[in-house]
Amino acid sequence: QVQVVESGGGLVQAGTTLRLSCRASARPYALAWFRQAPGKEREFVAGTSWTGATIAYADSVKGRFTVSRDTASYTMYLQMNSLKPEDTAIYYCASGVSGSWRNMTSWGYWGQGTQVTVSS
Repeated sequence: QVQVVESGGGLVQAGTTLRLSCRASARPYALAWFRQAPGKEREFVAGTSWTGATIAYADSVKGRFTVSRDTASYTMYLQMNSLKPEDTAIYYCASGVSGSWRNMTSWGYWGQGTQVTVSS
């Protein structure tokens, strides 16, 4: 099993940028970002296979967020640009996928989450 730890959240103003990191304990097959806002279900944000051959984004972040990875350190990044108040959520990193990437139940291992708050 591949454990993951997120970092990089914070409080920022709308229109600014933030970069999240997810460090894995070993080489993963794929990693993904999900987020959960208060009172809402956890939703898929973005994901990448470790080879980089497959990258996927939610429609709500496409064109604003970019996922990348550093294969040497087993770290995945989420570059978030043009942040909006509706991006406010706890962002989780996930590993151990079996099934559809966009379905949270397909992922077996989760980090503790990192809070992102975007003020208007």
